[in-house]
Amino acid sequence: MSEQPEPAEAAPMEARIAEWRPPWQREQDAAARPDTPADEPPDASDEYARAVAAQAAAPEDPPPAPEPVPDDVDLGAVLEAILMVAEEPLGEEFLSSVLERPLSRVRETLGRLSAEYTGDGRGFDLRRQAGGWRFYTRADYARYVERFVTDGASARLTKAALETLAVVAYRQPVTRGRISAIRGVNCDGVIRTLLARGLVEECGSDPDSTATLYRTTTLFLEKLGLDSVDQLPELAPFLPDDVTDIEDDEQR
Repeated sequence: MSEQPEPAEAAPMEARIAEWRPPWQREQDAAARPDTPADEPPDASDEYARAVAAQAAAPEDPPPAPEPVPDDVDLGAVLEAILMVAEEPLGEEFLSSVLERPLSRVRETLGRLSAEYTGDGRGFDLRRQAGGWRFYTRADYARYVERFVTDGASARLTKAALETLAVVAYRQPVTRGRISAIRGVNCDGVIRTLLARGLVEECGSDPDSTATLYRTTTLFLEKLGLDSVDQLPELAPFLPDDVTDIEDDEQR
């Protein structure tokens, strides 16, 4: 049997197989070849990337400190502008630190403004209540303001809500179970109403029963025109002191 001649393409195929390199090796070979002239300018994108990296690595400048209120600016006008947008009473110490003015001068200016508004018979008043100063409508015009705000709708609290609010005010912090024991009825619905009105708020839990504790809010003091709960009328003697605590059945 005669031998079959090898195909003519065998030799070139073997040569190609011997010269084959994996892709990663071909990239290394291409990088090692001096194809780019040494004096070729660097790519602009590389320069931009290096500039961005240098900027990101540089430390940021601290924000400029707020400038104090100049002495030639009317302190009374500044206080009026701040109190006009305040959502709650602002304390004298806070205003003094914000404006970088002496506490005695801030206190004197607030008192002077309040006296001026009263002397001029303005419809608004500047009063210290709930631990701070805030603008209020003058009591002489309360019935007109109430007519405008309520627009005929009743905004009064029910008798049950007033009783519950009084218990919270004099016994705070107090649990729902304690309130129910004093009033003799369940107070869950009334507490929810007072919470929605913003007159009471949660203030932690009782260490023994883990029940939620409640107290009055700043809005409560504002509504009653008080600076603190210490100014409440002496009604505590009318509340029983020997009420037996009941277990709270609240599921929180």
